[in-house]
Amino acid sequence: MTELPRERMDQVLKRFELIETQMAAGPSPDAYVKLAAEYADLQDIAGKIRALKSAEDEIADLDAMIADGSTEREMRELAEADRKDVNERMETLQEELRVMLLPKDEADRKDAILEIRAGTGGHEAALFAGDLFRMYERYASDQGWRVEVVSASEGEAGGYKEIIASVSGRGVFSRLKFESGVHRVQRVPATETQGRIHTSAATVAVLPEAEEVDVDIRPEDIRIDTMRASGAGGQHVNTTDSAVRVTHIPSGIVVVQAEKSQHQNRARAMQVLRARLFDAERTKAAEERSETRRLQVGTGDRSERIRTYNFPQGRVTDHRINLTLYKLDRVMEGELDEVIDALVADHQSKLLAETGMDG
Repeated sequence: MTELPRERMDQVLKRFELIETQMAAGPSPDAYVKLAAEYADLQDIAGKIRALKSAEDEIADLDAMIADGSTEREMRELAEADRKDVNERMETLQEELRVMLLPKDEADRKDAILEIRAGTGGHEAALFAGDLFRMYERYASDQGWRVEVVSASEGEAGGYKEIIASVSGRGVFSRLKFESGVHRVQRVPATETQGRIHTSAATVAVLPEAEEVDVDIRPEDIRIDTMRASGAGGQHVNTTDSAVRVTHIPSGIVVVQAEKSQHQNRARAMQVLRARLFDAERTKAAEERSETRRLQVGTGDRSERIRTYNFPQGRVTDHRINLTLYKLDRVMEGELDEVIDALVADHQSKLLAETGMDG
């Protein structure tokens, strides 16, 4: 079994203990908030490291007792039984720490921009895009996250041609980043009179929400145009020039916001633009690090068909990890943990192999 990175473990523990000391010293409110956030991030791993060190000390004491010729036979047998229990606990802690010490994706702490677009399939694709958005809304609610629609273009028969939302809360991007890709649905549309199964698709993009410090957007690199906005289907026509189109000239990325407030549209358009530029930088860096992109899960290749939702069979299949569940109704109700947990585990096993920590 590959040895754990002891030097890194010692660094984590020293940092955690320093934060404890600094928090106890009564820092300023702003400093305390930053320290508390880092404390929360390190608390679990520091606890595991301390527990492992304690178990190793126990093993050393028990080994000394067993090796001592003056130890009575009954006490030696008890020590050997205890050693077996402690060793099992220690092995569990080592495996947990192997995962916790893997290289971190700094974006995992961030909130996310969720973009869902109808693909092939006409009205049915828009309806499916709506179903997917409701699925993520329910999942977010179960996680205690907050979902706010940034912009939406409704389909003529319902659902959405496109919907963009911000999702905020603890660990949002670390969980949702595995959802980026093409989602395919197979079902009988409500408008189908012959009972034939149709195949439609929607594209999901999950982008880490970027702060202004994450992305440098120069004023001269953007063009902001205002135009007249209209609601879905021509209803609620806004007669003022409130819609905003932001164009990032170097990349060609265009973001359009068409809600009632021009000021809010501008702010939200910049929010989405920052996320898209930040995601583009991350994707470029990932490609440079690995030409084969072995860790594609989580990097957000939106051209890849990642999952199929088969309604006649009540089946959902994630093609990246060959996972099939016959609980489609529950998945559509937002019960995504089983799928996401499997994707996280697969991602971690690939990282363990990549870093040589897989034993």
